Amino acid sequence: MSDLPLVRAGDGDRGVWRAASSSRSFVAGFVVTLVFLAAALVSLVWTPYEVTALSIPDKFKPPFGEHLFGTDQFGRDIFSMVMVGARTSIAVSVVAVGIGVLAGVALGLAAAANRRGLLDELIMRSNDLVFAFPVLVIAILITAVFGPGVINAIVALGVYNTPVFARLARGAALSLWSREFVLAAQVAGKGKFLISVEHILPNILNLLVVQGTILFSLGILAEAGLSYVGLGAQPPLPSWGRMLAEAQTLTAIAPHVALIPGLAIVIAVLGLNLMGDGLRDILDPRVRRAGR
Repeated sequence: MSDLPLVRAGDGDRGVWRAASSSRSFVAGFVVTLVFLAAALVSLVWTPYEVTALSIPDKFKPPFGEHLFGTDQFGRDIFSMVMVGARTSIAVSVVAVGIGVLAGVALGLAAAANRRGLLDELIMRSNDLVFAFPVLVIAILITAVFGPGVINAIVALGVYNTPVFARLARGAALSLWSREFVLAAQVAGKGKFLISVEHILPNILNLLVVQGTILFSLGILAEAGLSYVGLGAQPPLPSWGRMLAEAQTLTAIAPHVALIPGLAIVIAVLGLNLMGDGLRDILDPRVRRAGR
């Protein structure tokens, strides 16, 4: 007889919500992430000032005056630029993680379904090849051919994320292919594709959600790094990384010009990491049962 506890319908959902509301890490990270997401969405329709408007007489105004976060060397409102920069970072990270999920999970499930076969070996050795190059090198290779820009930054991050999800999906799926419910599906005549989609994928979604949250935070860091070296968002589109690059020689004159975008990156990444840690605990049934 199975030693798993019997759970009434609805108990699992209530347990997840109870764990979520009691997890300080998840709540703090969720609030921080929600603030940045709200700023990004609002920036689509409104910002306090036009981000491309130059006003040299207003340059280097300090924070908490007419301009909440002050102004930069061109008199641009930093608060407005941070809002639009949040939109840029979130959009790049979401699309890049989405590419990694779609391509990586498909490859990982295919490799697990053909374990120790030629397809498995080909996929995993290709993943090792991609892992041999840091994301910055991949971005340089892509931009050398197609030029710098947001689209190419997304492609570079998506390529880098794909083997991460492929390895995770393959490792998690391999542990399920010997389980009784999968063997029963095979006896019932289901093929590898249907078993992967109907039985394997739903059982590894928790791991994929947590990994996606972590890579989302790393995507924000990577996008800022690419923009810092001129490979990401191009002017006049604001980016946190490029704001830092433009302010690196101004710290002695107006430290807030570099401090504010730097803090935005730190707080956004910290919030996503906290939410990821909280999700990992919330979605792990063993942790929920131990916390009862």
